[in-house]
Amino acid sequence: MSIPDFNLLVTLDVLLAEGNVARAAQRLRLSPSAMSRALARLRETTGDPLLVRAGRGLVPTPRAIELRELVSQLVQDGAAVLRPAEKLDLAQLVRTFTLRTSEGFVENFGPDLIARAGEVAPGVRLRFMQKPNKDSTPLRDGTVDLETGVVGKTTSPEVRVQALFRDRFIGVVRAGHALSQGEITASRYANGRHICVSRRGLDKGPIDEALQPFGLEREIVTIVGDFSSALALARASDLIASVPERHTGILRAGMHSFPLPVDVPEVTISMLWHPRLEADAAHRWLRGLVRDICTAIR
Repeated sequence: MSIPDFNLLVTLDVLLAEGNVARAAQRLRLSPSAMSRALARLRETTGDPLLVRAGRGLVPTPRAIELRELVSQLVQDGAAVLRPAEKLDLAQLVRTFTLRTSEGFVENFGPDLIARAGEVAPGVRLRFMQKPNKDSTPLRDGTVDLETGVVGKTTSPEVRVQALFRDRFIGVVRAGHALSQGEITASRYANGRHICVSRRGLDKGPIDEALQPFGLEREIVTIVGDFSSALALARASDLIASVPERHTGILRAGMHSFPLPVDVPEVTISMLWHPRLEADAAHRWLRGLVRDICTAIR
């Protein structure tokens, strides 16, 4: 099936509005002969004369009258689609953004993000979702507008990525724990009883790799799937939790935190979005807001 020439819609709209080939040609900045050829093509395409001679003028056929409003609306809709986006009015913006975030993001960055958004865009609502994996499908299918976390091997290559900040792992114990006093050596740290955090249920990770050169090994007492659970257990026991510093600031309130005595690679926290939202003015504003909030909080 051949693709129709949609430019003919504009020509037809002007012809039906003017009812005169010469005036239509003038409006479209065409010569009368070029407009006559365009009318001939329209007649061939629609299978209808559209405009017929009546005395010295032209009158529309019933088919042309039937098409007039429809064609006019199509041309207006097409122009609206191709028109550059209007300047964003945040005060009038009504929209819900869905954010799929890494653990701790809502507790540590959510309050400021919600407050800042509410100040300038009261009609905006933020919906936060947990992030159980790094699958990019929710970004691709539009169920998620923005995502935060560590970029993984399963992250789709077309997804846009912007780094927000780097986070380091620290040790955390309850107030009054033995490790809340004195120097924390690698041996002293390893000899404690530990909580391992792993979504996949693994009992080894980067911290254990960092202890190996010292000939040390942690005693893993329990394995949990998230940092908030690890901190809750550490708060109520003598267990040691090792968690990312910036993502757990609020959750660690009242507990004792200390730098790990071994070198563990930092992680880069990024925000991710699908390229179809790259030029969306409201989404650009949201990305800027998230970036500003995450940069401001140290």
